[in-house]
Amino acid sequence: MADNDFGYTKWGKDWVRFAESLRQTRPNPQLPSARRMVRDGKVQITFDGRTVRAVVHRGRGTTAITIEVAPMSPGATAEVCRQLSGAQPVLTDDLYVAITDAGHPPRPELVSVDCSCPAAGLRCIHELAVYYDMARRIDDDPRIALHVQGFFRASADNSEAPTPATPRRWIALNALDPAAYFIVAE
Repeated sequence: MADNDFGYTKWGKDWVRFAESLRQTRPNPQLPSARRMVRDGKVQITFDGRTVRAVVHRGRGTTAITIEVAPMSPGATAEVCRQLSGAQPVLTDDLYVAITDAGHPPRPELVSVDCSCPAAGLRCIHELAVYYDMARRIDDDPRIALHVQGFFRASADNSEAPTPATPRRWIALNALDPAAYFIVAE
């Protein structure tokens, strides 16, 4: 049965499609658990440019997920800018359809997905939960869909295409300053 809590807008549905692929031929038993984790507030997401960093709490364990999103194509960036030029631009489903009909669908493409769990499958439950949480967030504020694709940086720079960034996924332990993480009570 379809779950209308996630991806009820065209902007959010793109992220639901990462979890519920149209090429999937049989039900994935992890999807209800992933949706439940999102509803229970077990997923915390932060954005670092085009990188989505998430921490998922499941049982007693905590898992870190990093998803890198490809920059929006120059054609899609130009079309979104053209469509948004107005007095009160609002990211509606009609706007999404207009951009897609112009030949530049604003759907995201994933460059890489990295999860710290030991799951052997292609997609773990933590990754699925992040996709659903992103869909929920984007349904509430579609600007997030443009933000994670670097749209605002590209349109502010007035460049043809956003410059790809290579995010640091790991920090060396000796690079951390303990004084910044521990507070001594006086």
